[in-house]
Amino acid sequence: MLIRYGYEITLTCQQQTALVCLLSVHEDRAADITVPETKFTNPELPVSTYRDLFGNRCLRLVAPAGDLTMWRDATIRDSGQLDRVLPGAREHAVRDLPDGCLVYLMGSRYCETDRLSQIAWDLIGAIPAGWGRVQGICDFVHNHIRFELHAGSIYADGMRDIQ
Repeated sequence: MLIRYGYEITLTCQQQTALVCLLSVHEDRAADITVPETKFTNPELPVSTYRDLFGNRCLRLVAPAGDLTMWRDATIRDSGQLDRVLPGAREHAVRDLPDGCLVYLMGSRYCETDRLSQIAWDLIGAIPAGWGRVQGICDFVHNHIRFELHAGSIYADGMRDIQ
C-alpha cells in the first residue's frame, strides 16, 4: 500500500531561534519512500542535517523572528501488516539488559515519568511478565488514547492523555 504523508507547521518566534526538528522518516524506511520527500521553509532558510544517537535524521536551522512555516510531502510503501505477535517473548530484568538498551528506558519530556510511573505499575504491575504485559500496555493505549487529527498541542503530555 502507498501512504502519502506530510505536514505543514507554522511557528512564531519572538526572536531568532535555533531549532532541531525530528520530522523525517527513519533511515530504516528510506528505501520504502516511492515519491521523494520534498521539504520547504517559508521564508527559505539553510537547513543542515545530522543523525542522533537513535539514527533519526535531525534538521537543524535558525528560525527568524516572526513566522516560519515548514512543510514536507512524500509517499512511502508499506505492507499494511500488523506488527508480529510473539506470545512466547520473555521480559528481561533491567539489570540484565546490555548497556546500549538503557537509553531507550529514559524518561521523555512528553511523559511525566514521576507521575505516570506509579499509574503504569498500578495498571499493569499485576500482569505476569512477558508478552502478556506488553499486550496489556497495548490494550490500555488502544482503549484510552485517541488520535485526533488537528488536535495536537504544544502542551500535550502523557498525563493529559490518560485523564
